[in-house]
Formats: sequence, C-alpha cells, structure tokens
Amino acid sequence: MDFYDFLKYVPKLAEVALPGSKAHYKMAPLERIESMKNGNVSGINPKSAAVMMLFYPKNGRTHLVLIVRNSYEGVHSAQIAFPGGKYESNDENFQNTALRETHEEVGIHPDSIEIIMPFTNLYIQPSNFMVYPYLGICREEIVFIPDSTEVADIIELPLSDFLNDNLLTKTTMSTSYATTIEIPAFEIKGHIVWGATAMMLSELKEVLKKVL
Repeated sequence: MDFYDFLKYVPKLAEVALPGSKAHYKMAPLERIESMKNGNVSGINPKSAAVMMLFYPKNGRTHLVLIVRNSYEGVHSAQIAFPGGKYESNDENFQNTALRETHEEVGIHPDSIEIIMPFTNLYIQPSNFMVYPYLGICREEIVFIPDSTEVADIIELPLSDFLNDNLLTKTTMSTSYATTIEIPAFEIKGHIVWGATAMMLSELKEVLKKVL
C-alpha cells in the first residue's frame, strides 16, 4: 500500500475496539491458551517491557519493521521481535520505554516517531514479562542503525505482505513449557515468527483489516 494512502486511514485505527486476547489466542499454542485464560499475574509481580510496532515508508510503500535478536543465553535468543525492551526506572511511562528502546536498538530518534495508540498488553510466562505494545509511524524513510550487541538483522515487511494470509503457517518445536508441540506462526522472509510476537502481530493485523 502507498504510504500516503495508509496515512489517510491512521486516524481511524485509534477508533477500533481492540480484539485483545481473542486475537492473541489465534497465534498461541493450545498448551498456552489455557494458562493465558486462567492466569492471574497480580501476585506474580512480572517485570515490564514495551515494544514498538512501527510503520514507515520505503520506496513510497508502507512497511513494518521487525528485528532478529542476537543469539544469547536466554528464552528469547535469536527470535524475531519488535524493537523494544525492558522498562527502566527513569522512563516516564511504557510509551517512553518503547521509544527509548527503539532508538537504542535500531537508531530511530524518538522525535521521528508519532505514537498512534497502545495495543493490548501481553504476559510472557517463560520470561515473566508483561509487554506493552505501541503502534507508531515515521513519516520519512528510515536509515536503520542496528545495535550489533542486540540486533542480528532488520526485517522490513511490506504492509501488503503482512495482510496476506499466505504468511500464516504451523510449525512443530519444543518450547520452555512443552516439547514437540504444534505452534501457529507467521513465515516472514524465511523466518518463523511465533510466540508473543506472533500474538501481537495477530491483534495488529485484525485492527488493520477493520480499517483498510
């Protein structure tokens, strides 16, 4: 989609009622859905993080940025994610966390990002994080400057590809909570996107389809 056509729909996005957990469940393993439905995190005291679901123009077309995380000793090693990270005490709010982390990870200054709306927060049980997603836009083309200590690669996903249901797939894998299970996922430019990122993408896609 032409980026300037996309901008015409942006004000309508904030008017859409978020589908929330119903959209998340569509991309969650069956083994996880029950724990998500029954889970009460009030007594768990999860850590907090925020991510940026950022749209921007590239060659005049609308794109969404994802990152490939570096390999490390941790549950999210080498996974596909949105730019973002852990809340820090000097962040005014979770929106500021998303802006700061996006700047640190891929080099986009907060002044270049217009926050459109928050999306439904999502609890990630394996790492005990509550993640707060934000939809943002950059109106100018971006020169990414990835932080090599955290980001292995940048994925620039055209909006038209994201909205195509051909990206939906299933894969079999072992996770931190089950072994050899079938998991719904997105296949994006040769990468399997599953788990929390896939769940947030599911909600984003549903909201976009209500407007575009």
